[in-house]
Amino acid sequence: MAQPISFRNSGAARARHAKAMLLPIARAIADDLALRVHLSLDALRRGVGSKTDAQTLTQIMLLTAHLAEAGFGSMSREELCAADRTASAVFDIGRTHDEWKLDEAGFELFASIAMNYDRQLHRAPLWAITEASERLDRFMAGSPDPAPARKRA
Repeated sequence: MAQPISFRNSGAARARHAKAMLLPIARAIADDLALRVHLSLDALRRGVGSKTDAQTLTQIMLLTAHLAEAGFGSMSREELCAADRTASAVFDIGRTHDEWKLDEAGFELFASIAMNYDRQLHRAPLWAITEASERLDRFMAGSPDPAPARKRA
């Protein structure tokens, strides 16, 4: 009797996974992720945002910085520091007055970051997005962050 072919630990499955990690994420997923960011950005611009919207923009700020460190897109240290100060101000005012909003300069800064994030989602390979997301998760959990990954040639 013939033995059934097992696909559990096949090299083909590993090869498909490795290839998928080199490709950008699916356009529909990238568009959905970007839309969430733009909705949060718009809500904060109009002064009807929430703590969740501020958290979303802060996470995107960090993800964009991590992806830029890995060689995908760009974000200067000055831009990151300015965005961090802006996000801190949004949280301070939001917690004190329950008003979650961005001023015009903050909106312009985070709009630039959101556009950069959009480009990164459509161009960066899955491995880079996964590593950036894992770095963000470690940061949020208070775990140490290993050295950032560099773009592989």
